[in-house]
Amino acid sequence: NVVVFTNNDSAYQVALDAAAKGATVTTVDTRQNISTALKAALEQNSIRLLEGHAITSVQGAKGVKSVKVMPLSDDGNSVQGEATEIDCSVVAMSGGWTPSCHMVSQSGGKLKYDDSIAGFVPDPSRAKKSCPNLSAGSCNGSFNTAECIQQGLMAGTQAAQAAQATGSQSTAVSVEPFTVNEIPQGDIAPAWLVPTVHPVGEGSAKHFHDFQNDVTAADIQLAAREGFVSVEHLKRYTTTGMATDQGKTSNLNALAIMANIQGVSIPEVGTTTFRPPYTPLTLGAVGAQESRELFIQERHTPMHEWHVANGAVFEDVGDWKRSWYYPQNGEDMHAAVQRETRAVRESVGMLDASTLGKIDIQGKDALKLIEMVYTNNWQKLAVGSCRYGLMLNEHGMIFDDGVTTRLGENHYHMTTTTGGAARVMSWLEEWLQTEWPEWEVYCTSVTEQWAVMAINGPKARDLLAELTDIDVSKEAFPFMTMREGKVAGVPARVYRISFTGELSYEINVPARYGKHLIETLAEAGKKYNLIPYGTEAMHILRAEKGFIIAGQDTDGTVTPRDMDMDWIVSTTKTEYLGNRAQQRIDTARDKRPQLVGLLTEDPSFVLPEGAHIVAEVLDAPPMETIGHVTSSYMSPNAGRSIALALLQDGINRKGQSVSLSLMNGEVQKAEVTDTVFVDKEGVRVRG
Repeated sequence: NVVVFTNNDSAYQVALDAAAKGATVTTVDTRQNISTALKAALEQNSIRLLEGHAITSVQGAKGVKSVKVMPLSDDGNSVQGEATEIDCSVVAMSGGWTPSCHMVSQSGGKLKYDDSIAGFVPDPSRAKKSCPNLSAGSCNGSFNTAECIQQGLMAGTQAAQAAQATGSQSTAVSVEPFTVNEIPQGDIAPAWLVPTVHPVGEGSAKHFHDFQNDVTAADIQLAAREGFVSVEHLKRYTTTGMATDQGKTSNLNALAIMANIQGVSIPEVGTTTFRPPYTPLTLGAVGAQESRELFIQERHTPMHEWHVANGAVFEDVGDWKRSWYYPQNGEDMHAAVQRETRAVRESVGMLDASTLGKIDIQGKDALKLIEMVYTNNWQKLAVGSCRYGLMLNEHGMIFDDGVTTRLGENHYHMTTTTGGAARVMSWLEEWLQTEWPEWEVYCTSVTEQWAVMAINGPKARDLLAELTDIDVSKEAFPFMTMREGKVAGVPARVYRISFTGELSYEINVPARYGKHLIETLAEAGKKYNLIPYGTEAMHILRAEKGFIIAGQDTDGTVTPRDMDMDWIVSTTKTEYLGNRAQQRIDTARDKRPQLVGLLTEDPSFVLPEGAHIVAEVLDAPPMETIGHVTSSYMSPNAGRSIALALLQDGINRKGQSVSLSLMNGEVQKAEVTDTVFVDKEGVRVRG
């Protein structure tokens, strides 16, 4: 059973279609005088008609069960007589048509109210000269097919003339009028608030005007009482028009009700601003991260094709595809990573480090910026020298780290973590633009301008010596310095810095030479048993030396002191970001979580990262947690498993045994140690 509730002729086609499909249909029309042709069509299709009536209530909780219908007074402002209940499962409503004026409005055009259709239409007299109004058809308030086509021809002709186009003149097209589904102009009785037997806002029954956001006429009355009479305020106070239809079915109702409350005309209330998009975006389009290649642009280093050709397995690091490991002869991941890690310590390995963040910093105030963002001193850093730096946020917590090199008197090359490159660049720009705009310093991201190959291991110097005109002797090229020259016949900057604790060189060449560089290294390195290694082996190598990864061994709540890195915090500098925050009582207190090493009682057991260190082992959770594992690996060079952890008062616990409660209920014991597991004296890196 279907009830069609309308105040215009357009809805009658729906009633006829439903009846043709076998539905029992009742049409309720607020108007008194329905055309003879429509009445005849309804009678022919056994459709009941109630003229001058309105639906005053709808029954049903999870679905429509019935409606109550009552006659309207002569002025249509109240109901009278007895209510008639009609069983039905569908209520179809039509209050008229609202032209879609979004394009006109978004282009700067204005609207005017047309009483004949009870809606807003484009106002050509108020169109901008830069955007003449050439609206046609339904968006122009014409709902007759013949008129729509005629207006379209006229608008097209005007547009062609404005564009000084040449060609034949357009001609009128004859269109046969439809008998039912054409709305006669002026044949509409606006009904913004259907009268009922109970006043608006009283009782449990509601007068809905926004059928998606469930906004009621009572909400608009409340908005008026609270002073939210501006249409923009009304919209936000009540949320009317904010559903997925973007007000297409509800805005005009709200404007008319507010106009009646204020005793003004609908045009005097005004309209809200139409904003794009016309059709709302789906959440799937906004949040489709799983559509990887369709949503997130993969970033490849200049050497990516070489890695693919040499069997690399990749992992996602931010947007970058980085080589994870290189299996050979059917190796699984563990075997491949263990082989790569051993080879770096025994011979020489090469890693694609192009993804590291790289920022070029220049200007007479460049040093001032460096001093402010790092915790250590930089005044005496010589040109051609490198220094490791630690960044803190305004709360005194570790933010990022990296090596910065002085290339000239006012010229520096800063490196950051791969994942922190954009974050650090934004951090620098935020301070320069908001706090120090008078400083003459310029930061430029050059991450993708340089291809970087790091070669590490006891044979790294021998390999590099064959390919460069730079003197790579220990005396001429000491640790933590940079030299410029040619490598593999192309211009290069070579930095003698290390993230593995081995004799290392990071070779930077313009990105266009990246593939040439890796191919040359691979060929020349055969005699030295050179192997490519991936990020997993890199993690093990750095953990063997106790080198931290910002964002893995730190979590935004740790200070340099927590990392046992007091040595990198200047005691003479009075100003740097995060300095004052480190003096807070909580930040400076003893027994904070501190970075330590862990050696399990069972050297073959690799602790899961994130495992909780507990104060006391109980039969079942909860247990007091005093720390957690941040990094954990099987180290072939240490000959056992190793781990790094944040542990309360960890530095004073070295030599003690702690217990770790695992997710499977198992308990593991481990000894608390320092964080360096291989080459504690640091001899290899300076070899």
